[in-house]
Amino acid sequence: MNPQIPTYISFAFLLAIGIPIYLIASLAQKHTPSKHPRALFYGIVGFYLVYLLAVALACVNDAFIENTLPPKIIQWTTLPLLLFLMAVVFNTGFFKRLLKEIPVDQLILLHRFRLIGSFFIILLLLKLLPSLFALIAGIGDVVTALSSFWVAKMIRNRRENGIKLAVLWNSFGLLDILLTSTMALVFTKISIETGVLGVEVLATFPFCFIPAFAPATIIFLHMSIYRKLLAKRFR
Repeated sequence: MNPQIPTYISFAFLLAIGIPIYLIASLAQKHTPSKHPRALFYGIVGFYLVYLLAVALACVNDAFIENTLPPKIIQWTTLPLLLFLMAVVFNTGFFKRLLKEIPVDQLILLHRFRLIGSFFIILLLLKLLPSLFALIAGIGDVVTALSSFWVAKMIRNRRENGIKLAVLWNSFGLLDILLTSTMALVFTKISIETGVLGVEVLATFPFCFIPAFAPATIIFLHMSIYRKLLAKRFR
């Protein structure tokens, strides 16, 4: 655990990071065309648990601690997971069939887990993240999460302009995660050049799970929503 962070906050984060994994696996299980829905649930949970365990082991052994550009944690976790999700999973026949069965409002509502972004604000209060980065990343996530309830309801009730609103919401959520990732690179560069506070805390356990898990998974979910909206496959 990072000694600069109270233990209860680290444990709260570890509990919170399991929420999106559970929500994703549960949604897939509920709508899978497979005859073995529990197998899919355990497969998704198992994949992320093994992946995050590997990340945790690397993290506690200081594999990501060196301040490099691009950060090692992005090179070794964010990008490989994104490549796997977008180049492999996104294009499989099974995922395409599964996506057809999931109502788009449920995919949108899935983003309520981005309330976890409030931990950016907590790290700011602990003076472990630059103010601009933490506020934009944290507020962007929280706004996306809270607004997902309203947008999902608009789609579910087939309200006028619901589709346009969903496209705008999805674009905002995607741009938010892309901006957060870009800002992490910018602040890392500034930190290397000047020695000021950067985003080094996101390379320490347990908060290394944020870059390891969130950007790739969130981008994958947003692109899945785009596929649904463009195909107009919702109910």
